[in-house]
Amino acid sequence: MAKLLEFKTISDERGDLIVVEKLLPFEVKRFYYIFNVKGDDIRGGHRHKKTIQALICLGGKCRVFVDNGKSEVNYKLDSPHKCLLLAPEDWHTMDQFSENATLLVMASEYYDKDDYINDRI
Repeated sequence: MAKLLEFKTISDERGDLIVVEKLLPFEVKRFYYIFNVKGDDIRGGHRHKKTIQALICLGGKCRVFVDNGKSEVNYKLDSPHKCLLLAPEDWHTMDQFSENATLLVMASEYYDKDDYINDRI
């Protein structure tokens, strides 16, 4: 099941810094970011055979709905301090993007169209 992490922030008069090092349970092989999502558009709508993902909303906010076949949970990503880990079995959608939201996704695997499962459990 998905797990929400809170990252430690280092702050001083120059601003804030978050270091993501030795915090994720996988080696990042790919990353991408989603932005300029319009209105009520929905992203995602799939799960994976083996890919683990870490989602961070760097700016703005969005909602991530997760269904692992046993429970359904909505997560609000509204801070770069929050990181949502998705297991391969977590069918998920992302919606309710605020204006100027940017969602960073780090993945444990390189892109492989055969790794995607569109059926919702």
